[in-house]
Amino acid sequence: MNEERYHPIAILIHWLMAGVILVTWSIATVISDMPLSPTRITGYSWHKWLGVTILFLVIMRMLWRGFYPPPKFTIVMPLWQKRVMQLTHISLYILMITLPLVGWLMSSAKGFSVNYFGLFELPDLVEKNKELGIFLKETHEILANILVGLVLIHVFAALKHQLIDKDGLLSRMAFTQSKKERSL
Repeated sequence: MNEERYHPIAILIHWLMAGVILVTWSIATVISDMPLSPTRITGYSWHKWLGVTILFLVIMRMLWRGFYPPPKFTIVMPLWQKRVMQLTHISLYILMITLPLVGWLMSSAKGFSVNYFGLFELPDLVEKNKELGIFLKETHEILANILVGLVLIHVFAALKHQLIDKDGLLSRMAFTQSKKERSL
């Protein structure tokens, strides 16, 4: 296996998480202005289910990373870019853990249970508390907006490396190897 590429399982988890995060954020955006209705309640259910899925996936990803460390980073770039990249990745991980937990806390504070696709119910983390629920809702929304901003930075940086720098950075997280890599 190419030592400059991530393990295929890490690649799969990365792209699965990217898709789930996009869908979860999209659902929240669509339902946030809807009047109370069965559609809005169903949307919130899906948002919660996918939020818990994100939490499970990020835990799985971190455990996987413990057994299969990231590939050696050999791409040359200015120190400030490396530092921004490291800070962005650390921040993304923190938010991918914190955001679902804050959502779970918010649901508990608002008196709504969190279940996982009807398979099992998560315990309430706090007692019902209207003021805390409002605070956690605002916190959840702010953290979601920060996550979206960091995801956009992450995507634009990857595209810059691929299309402008042409340094092959994106191939580290691609499902298939480039022609250049296959010929080595």
